[in-house]
Amino acid sequence: MGKLYLVPTPIGNLKDITLRALEVLREVDVILAEDTRQSLKLLNHYEIKKPLISYHQHNEREKAFSIGERLERGENIALITDAGTPGISDPGSVMVRECIEKKLPFEVLPGATAITTALVNSGLDTTRFIFSGFLPRENKERKPLIEELKDRKETLIFYEAPHRLKDTLAFLYDSLGNRTVALCRELTKLHEEIIRLPLAEAVEYYSNKDPRGEYVVVLQGKTMEEIQREEEEKWSSLTIEEHILSYIDDGMSKKDAIKQVAKDRNLPKSEVYKHSLDI
Repeated sequence: MGKLYLVPTPIGNLKDITLRALEVLREVDVILAEDTRQSLKLLNHYEIKKPLISYHQHNEREKAFSIGERLERGENIALITDAGTPGISDPGSVMVRECIEKKLPFEVLPGATAITTALVNSGLDTTRFIFSGFLPRENKERKPLIEELKDRKETLIFYEAPHRLKDTLAFLYDSLGNRTVALCRELTKLHEEIIRLPLAEAVEYYSNKDPRGEYVVVLQGKTMEEIQREEEEKWSSLTIEEHILSYIDDGMSKKDAIKQVAKDRNLPKSEVYKHSLDI
């Protein structure tokens, strides 16, 4: 029985590959590549001569079956992507599922990925984050996704192509307000650029400038200030009695509702209690 190796490749700088990754690429029988022409640049740089098989999103399911058969025959196979870790926003995940279902051995090597490089560069919260890949192109598909994410406190990370960046920034600003964003362009490459600014300024920045290169968009999650402001807006139009009832309707006891309303409105509990006597 052979083994499948998922081997991360540099996201820009060809030196960003591990010694172990090079060792595996030299020792396997064949290499699966998303774009064989792109992968040849890396392999030629390190003087690695191995048979290449094209493996991409248009042939992933058909190839996964045949690759499974080759593993069963005892071949060792490496799977690489154009840049970064296989399985992250590319067809590698299909191959992993095939191995799991057929109980075929596979191993994932650690290595370069644009997600963590951009996240640390952003200066935003790194303790919790959500990666959503590429946003859908159509509003009818991306609006529900942003609705799911808009109240999350975690830092949000997206990939984006240059020709779609302007539209994406405008959409995020309209949907989420003026949050801080870090636009990470051409990471680890000669023209790497990290721009950190509010979304409104990002939209303005690119109004007369054409984006170039691949982008990772790192966006601030919902802040406690935003949450507090929205809560205040929600109850500011309510009377104190209505405010108490809203918490009771949510399942809170009357005692706890009084306590929470007093906290929300910065009032003494005794004052709020007077308004609860007829409830």
